[in-house]
Amino acid sequence: MKRRALLGAVTASGLAALPFAARAQAYPSKPITVIVPFAAGGPTDALARILCQRMGEALGQQMIVENVGGAGGTIGVNKAAKAAPDGYTLAFTHMGTLAVNIALYKSLPYDSQKDFEPVGMGGTNPMVLVVKKDLPAKTFAEFVDYVKANQKKAQYGMAGIGAASHLGGLMLNSMMKVDVLEIPYKGTGPALNDLVSGQFDYMVDQAVNVLPQIKSGNVRALGVSTLKRLPQLPDVPTIDEAGLKGYEVTIWNGFFAPKGTPKDAIAKVNQALVTALSDEKVKVRLTELAVDLPSAQEASPEALRAQLKASIDKWVPAVKAAGVKPE
Repeated sequence: MKRRALLGAVTASGLAALPFAARAQAYPSKPITVIVPFAAGGPTDALARILCQRMGEALGQQMIVENVGGAGGTIGVNKAAKAAPDGYTLAFTHMGTLAVNIALYKSLPYDSQKDFEPVGMGGTNPMVLVVKKDLPAKTFAEFVDYVKANQKKAQYGMAGIGAASHLGGLMLNSMMKVDVLEIPYKGTGPALNDLVSGQFDYMVDQAVNVLPQIKSGNVRALGVSTLKRLPQLPDVPTIDEAGLKGYEVTIWNGFFAPKGTPKDAIAKVNQALVTALSDEKVKVRLTELAVDLPSAQEASPEALRAQLKASIDKWVPAVKAAGVKPE
């Protein structure tokens, strides 16, 4: 009887402990919400959906993309920052919301470096300088000469203050030492439509947005923002090699979790990200979008943390010096 009682007590205590052990090992046990702080259909949203589909398969749970746009991405990012730090709410965003917005907004509702746990880099989008098809300049050198000689009438367009296209043009104009009229639009689509119709002269935007218009002959590409030429545009020089030494603007995207999210949850999501980035089907789809995929090391939480700091150090002084204010 004593032996049976002892066995019963051991069995009961073991069963009582099982729920705690299961909870510790079960992550993720339900779908994960991934907040994209921009409207559906843009480059960040497209990249998030491709990665999340494959990551969900690796994790055994669906990763649901939730678009929460507005205020330069700050609304969605703030929602993610204030979410429960349990691993079931993440943000997938680009450098603008966490680095550039520090200079654009007097008071952000979140601290980019203190309120988040970096999870991993999802990819980097190169940019392309495109001009209206009837612009007299045919090369980058001719473009620089043209803009400098026509500063009073030259115009560049972008998808709103703080948008990727704004940053690309801001850095380009600053390094060319020109002061031209900027035309902000409410989104990349309207801006590109007006560039195609010749309403303004040039734009620097993410390759995924402008490649179709370049290939259709609706606009002309004069330079790319990376230090290496793009495989999708092998005949287009980098802006650096074309004469504007040091020009490099790329838009990185990454996964972030609310501060305090368990390390094991971050590690599991990061491993799923690395799995997705190494998947051949994912590689093909993202290469078509001109996304530069990070290595496993570059996709680590530590690498993303370092990238965030580097972006803050680079862009905050540049935006403040330009006197840019949010719309």
